[in-house]
Amino acid sequence: MNREIRLPEYAKIAMKVLNDNGFEAFVVGGCVRDGIMGKTAADWDMTTSATPEETLEAFKDFRTIPTGIKHGTITVLIDKQPLEITTFRIDGEYTDNRRPDSVNFTRDIENDLSRRDFTVNAMAYNEKSGIVDLFGGMEDIKNKIIRCVGDPDKRFNEDALRIMRAIRFSATLGFEIEEKTAKSIKENKHLLKNIAAERIRVELEKLLLGKDAERILREFSDVIFEIIPELEKTSGVKQNCPYHVYDVWEHIVKSVAVSEKNKYIRLCMLLHDIGKPQMKTTDEKGQDHFKGHAALSSDIAYEILKRLRYDNKTISVVTKLIFHHDDRMYNAPHNVKKHAAKYGFDFLYLLDKVSRADILAQNPEMNDRISLCDNYIEKLRELEDENPCLEISDLKVNGNDLISLGFKGKEIGKTLEKLLDIVIKNEIKNSKEDLLNFLNKGD
Repeated sequence: MNREIRLPEYAKIAMKVLNDNGFEAFVVGGCVRDGIMGKTAADWDMTTSATPEETLEAFKDFRTIPTGIKHGTITVLIDKQPLEITTFRIDGEYTDNRRPDSVNFTRDIENDLSRRDFTVNAMAYNEKSGIVDLFGGMEDIKNKIIRCVGDPDKRFNEDALRIMRAIRFSATLGFEIEEKTAKSIKENKHLLKNIAAERIRVELEKLLLGKDAERILREFSDVIFEIIPELEKTSGVKQNCPYHVYDVWEHIVKSVAVSEKNKYIRLCMLLHDIGKPQMKTTDEKGQDHFKGHAALSSDIAYEILKRLRYDNKTISVVTKLIFHHDDRMYNAPHNVKKHAAKYGFDFLYLLDKVSRADILAQNPEMNDRISLCDNYIEKLRELEDENPCLEISDLKVNGNDLISLGFKGKEIGKTLEKLLDIVIKNEIKNSKEDLLNFLNKGD
């Protein structure tokens, strides 16, 4: 572990400005954690003994933005880089499980660090003092543990989003959650109802992309069910059929784990079978069927993604993937051109990754279907390399050509659509000569 953290130049300048004005300053939180772990921090935050007014005065020659001055935060632009600088503070009461009702500024770094969420995030650093670690953060990094600073119940009641942050850090860092912290997460998960959907969405997405997402989804499924209650219905729902050996929830968890770390794909895998419980039927031989579950899952996913305030593009892509995830297009490589014309190459490449994850999370004895995916995707790539005619605008004839042959009004558009269809079906070449000959014959 690193004990000396390499600060970016703009952070060094900010520290010098504050020090020259008689104040203490430290980088703090996640950037310190990342630095200790040998990672390059994406964001740098600073804390200081200067009050907000004193910070503004110290940086009077720089552009400053009072982004959160009520809570002690000033953003300073240094070399075009924004840096949030927050006064050492003590938080007042939290009555809404989201933010303190008031804050009191302090000159003591210990008071500031003691209010933070987890030990690995409650460390500060400057080049003079080195790492300030008052709660065992370095030891917890060494042992790969997520642990609350002080009483976990108090921390989670102050800001319930910390529940999601704890399991997110565990998933992304690969750290275990300390026993008392884990127990408190489960006991306080109901507090998440007080947290804005946008904040939960951000943490959930990072969690799903984490290297230990599978473990967290399994160990803290009750927390996931708290924020997406529709998923709880999948737990324990058996799938007695040749393709499956796991219940629906375990299949979902495994499908997330084996899928590509892509936002669209992992959201799709989390929600792709959410409609199965409602669509389950069992035939006279005792075999289970889930006909229509893809369409229902897509509809349910739409409501969930809307509720989590996802953007329209994400909602569109994910629900479309879910709707088609059970189409098994890989069984029809001869239709690859038709598929490309209907759905587009980008979507089919995503759908292929969804299909692979779905297969790998089913009965291992049925994994040979991956070879069908390989064959299909090979055909798709070959087709893409050919730069095929898939849209009317790709045809070698246009409306003017048809007008010269005597076509009028709506029949022009209908004829172009017919030409496109027969070209896609490989019944005729997309050459001007062949297309005009076809039309002249009156076929």
